[in-house]
Amino acid sequence: MNILELENLSVEVEGKRILEDINLHLPEKSTMLFFGPNGSGKTTLLLTIAGMPGYNITSGSITLNGVDITSLDVDERARLGIGTGFQLPPEITGVKLRDMIKICAGGRPGDDLTKEERNLIKRFKLDDFINRDINLGFSGGEKKRAEMLQMMALKPKLLLLDEPDSGVDVESLKLIGRELQKYLKASGASAFIITHHGDILEHLDSKYACVLMDGRIWCRGNPREIYDTILARGYRECAECHVRHPMED
Repeated sequence: MNILELENLSVEVEGKRILEDINLHLPEKSTMLFFGPNGSGKTTLLLTIAGMPGYNITSGSITLNGVDITSLDVDERARLGIGTGFQLPPEITGVKLRDMIKICAGGRPGDDLTKEERNLIKRFKLDDFINRDINLGFSGGEKKRAEMLQMMALKPKLLLLDEPDSGVDVESLKLIGRELQKYLKASGASAFIITHHGDILEHLDSKYACVLMDGRIWCRGNPREIYDTILARGYRECAECHVRHPMED
């Protein structure tokens, strides 16, 4: 069974067509990586699935666990199990990290942290950050660890992650990848991950990958093979390969 299905999805942002006839099936309990050059539409695709305002679906559909979510708002999609991690996590002045963790876990700001929540905080090495405003003065790695901590507290069924390996040091990347893989395996959740560098591959089990260029999917296959081809020949080789050997879902 597929947890996510995109059928002939086309999307416009501020009147400009960004995505064209995207067809994609993500099997449940699986992870898919998305590669592509800057401006190819990767983030647009992720935020469209999440239901963010301003991403206008002009045709096609999005189905989550058999439920058509094409017209649902972002909060409704979140309640159905979608969690979104941003490329540049925002700073939120006046909101403490510990309170956001409680909200993500279904509690209220000011409630005592449970043993499970404290263990989770410790695993992400953020004990000294929980009483600070969210991401205010955090380094790149600290922001990504804090965001993943909130994601784990939320316990989503489908994780949409925009470059979790961008702007983080080697140690933070290893920690994020390890905790993410542990969560996916234990929960049976699925993940849709955008990456430029492919470094996250060293820490995740993934059988699926795609290349997005010019708002279209051009190549599908094994993540490591696709990434090695990109490094050796560039993104355009994927387009040429697709023309010679079209690949289906």
